[in-house]
Amino acid sequence: MIDDPLLAAIPYKVELNEKGAIEVSPASNRHGILQAFVASELRRRLPDGTTITECSMETQIGVRVPDVAWASADFIARHGVTTPFAAAPEICIEILSPSNTAPQMSEKAAAYLEAGASEVWLVSDDAVEIITKSGPRPSSAFGVELTLPS
Repeated sequence: MIDDPLLAAIPYKVELNEKGAIEVSPASNRHGILQAFVASELRRRLPDGTTITECSMETQIGVRVPDVAWASADFIARHGVTTPFAAAPEICIEILSPSNTAPQMSEKAAAYLEAGASEVWLVSDDAVEIITKSGPRPSSAFGVELTLPS
């Protein structure tokens, strides 16, 4: 998919589901603002790792692309810059859109955690929900607390 010039021109996030079918998600300016904010905060607050936007990874439900991910130096040493990653980085973040459903986000969060993520963050307009294999957490184990822009 990454080398297909027709797909490169699509103005949406593109993912493959577990059957190899293409799924697209529309973007909005608010989505882009939150994505840039979260990426910037992770880069600033966790400088010993790598912050990645549109990070592709293999999951049990196909290739998925969280809006933002944070990978430790150890993760990058093990996986390099392969596309898609064979595992999930430590933090996988989805910026929620009005078109997202709760079941869809639960499925993605479970897939990221199964693929190796320590935390999945679901960012809405005014809140950050942090999910681990043990369930929701009140705060990140990585010590990052976000105050979202209005």
